[in-house]
Amino acid sequence: MKKNLFLFFSILAFISCNQKQEKTIISTSLTSEEKIDSTKIKTVFNSALTEGKSYEWLRDLTQNIGGRLSGSPEAQKAVEWGEKIMKEVGLDSVWLQPVMVPHWVRGEKEIATYTTNGVQKNVPVCALGFSISTPKEGVLAEVIEVKSLDEARALGDKMKGKIVFFNRPFDNTLINTFRAYGGCVGQRVRGAAVCGQFGAKGVIVRSMTNSVDDFPHTGTMSYGNLPKDKYIPAAAISSKAANILSDDLQKNPNLKFYFKQNCKTLPDAPSFNVVGEIKGSETPENIFVVGGHLDSWDLGEGAHDDGTGVVQSLEVAYLFKKNNIKPKNTLRVVFFMNEENGTRGAKKYAELAKLNKENHIGGLESDAGGHTPRGFSIDANSDNTKLVQSWKKLLSPYGLHDLDKGGSGADISPLKGENVTLVGYRPDSQRYFDYHHTSRDTFDKVNKRELELGSASMASIIYLMDKYLYSNTPVKP
Repeated sequence: MKKNLFLFFSILAFISCNQKQEKTIISTSLTSEEKIDSTKIKTVFNSALTEGKSYEWLRDLTQNIGGRLSGSPEAQKAVEWGEKIMKEVGLDSVWLQPVMVPHWVRGEKEIATYTTNGVQKNVPVCALGFSISTPKEGVLAEVIEVKSLDEARALGDKMKGKIVFFNRPFDNTLINTFRAYGGCVGQRVRGAAVCGQFGAKGVIVRSMTNSVDDFPHTGTMSYGNLPKDKYIPAAAISSKAANILSDDLQKNPNLKFYFKQNCKTLPDAPSFNVVGEIKGSETPENIFVVGGHLDSWDLGEGAHDDGTGVVQSLEVAYLFKKNNIKPKNTLRVVFFMNEENGTRGAKKYAELAKLNKENHIGGLESDAGGHTPRGFSIDANSDNTKLVQSWKKLLSPYGLHDLDKGGSGADISPLKGENVTLVGYRPDSQRYFDYHHTSRDTFDKVNKRELELGSASMASIIYLMDKYLYSNTPVKP
């Protein structure tokens, strides 16, 4: 017993010593100005974790409005919600930016089945965004399984009259699940365009996830330049169903798959980006944007994609005001509309910024879920990339170790330029594709503390960007 107690207290002493040593190293390695920044960042984190608003904002958005597909009544309610909540935070100005958006509707719940060895199997299925419907009676045909677009192209006319089944899974050896997603999402986006030209009757796609479950994942698809008479219906089936279907095809290559969906594309609909800002105290003509997308797919509540990004972006402004941080440059919060199936909001924002000769010097986007913060990806010139990376010693105590070159985000990337520093917020990615584009993307899947840590992380890097970017280099309009 004494030995166990001695070991226990020895471990505690070791941990305490290491913690003190780490604090000493951090403290002694900082310049006097960096110590000021370190204190400010700590204050921001303290505020977010004890007085944050993001979690309750997210509850309101997801529980009282829910899924917000562009053009839907729910998307309009979200616009009204966004304008109201920005005004409550007390931003200097808030306005709506009109934009016409696509209006695709899912219709009645989809159905998919097939029979093998006398047993009918029901398949979890959902239509892909922008797909056409099946005929009223549905589609019934033999199935050809492929693992890639190139493999499908190689089939040529052999796919005529068949349903093509794209069954390329995530590469689970990749630690960054967004890289795994990028490695196979092409089959979802372009599968119908490739197969339609050869007379296939339809396309079914393995859901974009690294898990094996019964939840189908929707997402956008495109017919590209395909003539409308060659459009074919496209749907996703769950990853578990994809594994089972693949096994059954090995045993019975001639089995027939049936699916029915009732989706359609309506005329474009009017909508809005929601915009609010804190005017800069020294150079208000210079603008930093922080934002996420207000729209979501219709299957769930759009919690991680991208309700978390929206509320975190607004909380950046809230934390600035709460801690009396007066930005030198204008801080603009944007809730972008239509990221999921068109990025019309992002394009309209960038178009108006250019038309109005606005000088954007930086931006931050949150659209990777609300999980534990890991860092930021940087899309900037080499000097500003190095500058952002030099802040690692200020950010790493909060788990923000990753400051690497990379993309920023679909909604702020149209603002890219030589003197524009764009960053993307990068939380842990391991659970994101459990929920992405599914009925499981609901409020209860978001952890309050992780969400608040993300808000503080974003506010901290915006604080540093506002203070140091271009402080010694004038920005050319």
